[in-house]
Amino acid sequence: MQKLLTDIGKKSKKAFNKRLSTKKKNGVLKDYRLLILKNKKLIIDENKKDIKNAYKKGIKNNLIQRLILNDKKIIAITNSIKKIISLRDPTNVILEKWKRPNGLVISKVSIPIGVIGVIYESRPNVTADVASLCFKSGNAVILKGGSEAYYSNLILTKFFRKSLKKNNVDENFVQFLKLKKRSVVDFLLQKMSKFIDVIIPRGGKSLVKKVQDLSSVPTIGHLEGVCHSYVDKNANPKIANKVVQNAKLRNTAICGATETILLHEKIIKKFGNEILKNLEENGCKIIGDNKIRKLYDKKIQKASIKDWSKEYLSPVVSVKSVKNIDEAIAHINKYGTMHTDCIITQNKKAAKKFLNEVKSSIAMHNTSTQFADGGEFGFGGEVGISTNTLPPRGPVGLNQLISYKYQVTSKGQVRK
Repeated sequence: MQKLLTDIGKKSKKAFNKRLSTKKKNGVLKDYRLLILKNKKLIIDENKKDIKNAYKKGIKNNLIQRLILNDKKIIAITNSIKKIISLRDPTNVILEKWKRPNGLVISKVSIPIGVIGVIYESRPNVTADVASLCFKSGNAVILKGGSEAYYSNLILTKFFRKSLKKNNVDENFVQFLKLKKRSVVDFLLQKMSKFIDVIIPRGGKSLVKKVQDLSSVPTIGHLEGVCHSYVDKNANPKIANKVVQNAKLRNTAICGATETILLHEKIIKKFGNEILKNLEENGCKIIGDNKIRKLYDKKIQKASIKDWSKEYLSPVVSVKSVKNIDEAIAHINKYGTMHTDCIITQNKKAAKKFLNEVKSSIAMHNTSTQFADGGEFGFGGEVGISTNTLPPRGPVGLNQLISYKYQVTSKGQVRK
């Protein structure tokens, strides 16, 4: 195993050292997109193997929903690749340039990061998104997908490597680790710092924590998505109802789904009950604090402290009453994961306060938290959503997968 992984690391480094033109990169991505479209049935057949195994293993339904590939999801994958092709190559761009009194002309120029290791679970679309984003930004990538999506990930990687070969590009720009042993992840994190420049974990809390605790390689972290929607006292009832319904129920299995709703106490009877009633009528279980339980028309389960930091990833939502916007912000900053949080209000001053003071990597106003997505941001896709305080933050797309260097020229200047 060690020799195999070391060889993979060496091959990635070798591939990365070959600089490619934007035209060449886009040529590979165009062929990759066409291969996926031409082989939809084959991809879905391989995906069915994973789904069958998932049911056998008793994997939770919300994770199986993430795992499924169908015509609609494959079209979404190819649309994402098409968008990435259309975006400007983020490398070799002069970000800033200035001249100093000492005669130096200094340019800050964007460069690829290097070799990126991505460890992820469940979603096979991540394979295509990550490979495309890393390649377009000039990086080599080593993919370690979850065993539950093994066959799906394998075939999507196979088609990318086929596209690379067709365009006379080193296939090892994209490599997929076929080994299913858990010790593989430990080796990647602790023994591959010579070959991997950054690790990106994309999965549940236990995976992210393991990566952050063990990795000797820098990481771009993605904690779980404990997202909030706060309905302010000055919210428009129609907007509040529409946004909250979508934020919670459009897709309960994604990290941008709202998991806690905060209701200003003054609107609970006015239209807060209507919001909760609509959620229940659409199959959502409500868990509320004492005040919500007292003022809501129907009997609901009592929320515990643990519920405020729970990512349900299912049609369950915890609901808390708050006295004011300060209490809402304090709750989010205490129990949230700095992912995505929203205020629903017509008061511009309150909206500005919320957007400025929540610690979230994505702060929203009158907007469904389900828009927390690189594709929706115009990035073509995302490697993940970073909840780190240090950059990059939020959706990590093309322009976040680069570094920079300073290029300095002069007319023979020497320092006195």
